[in-house]
Amino acid sequence: MALTVENRPPVIVVMGVSGVGKTTVAELLADLLHLPHAEADDFHPAANIAKMSAGIPLDDRDRQPWLTALGGWLGERRAAGTGGVVTCSALKRRYRDTLRAHCPDAFFLHLSGDHRLVEDRLAHRSGHFMPASLLDSQYAALEPLGPDERGAVLDVGPAPYDLAEMAAQLVRPVNGDLA
Repeated sequence: MALTVENRPPVIVVMGVSGVGKTTVAELLADLLHLPHAEADDFHPAANIAKMSAGIPLDDRDRQPWLTALGGWLGERRAAGTGGVVTCSALKRRYRDTLRAHCPDAFFLHLSGDHRLVEDRLAHRSGHFMPASLLDSQYAALEPLGPDERGAVLDVGPAPYDLAEMAAQLVRPVNGDLA
């Protein structure tokens, strides 16, 4: 059964620690569902990027304006009736609560993977400000989705396109029409 609300295009947050493939899966999912896509990293203020680039984890005070901006994007997509897909680590329940404050029916797609696999992916990734040295802090902060949160967990073992297909099946309206 589809998990969309009132047969409207879904608003989806692709979440998880750095290196699980959030951006790749989110872009594929947005294409499959013909939805707008946004990358959470684009919402970070310069000070946050500088801090992470220096290997310093963000604290909750750093994250608050970032999460508020992301939540605003989600709420705008819902209000416009376009739906949308955004990436966001959304590691803690209170971060997801901030996003839900702007878009209560957001669906959280948690991409989850073995620590060693994700660490290996990060070690081979180039052009990203998030160093592998912060991965442990992300796993330590991760709070799994609660049973009362709209969402699903997918293991990142399958190929990204297969993950996007699985996710699309979870959120497609019953009639399959997103237009």
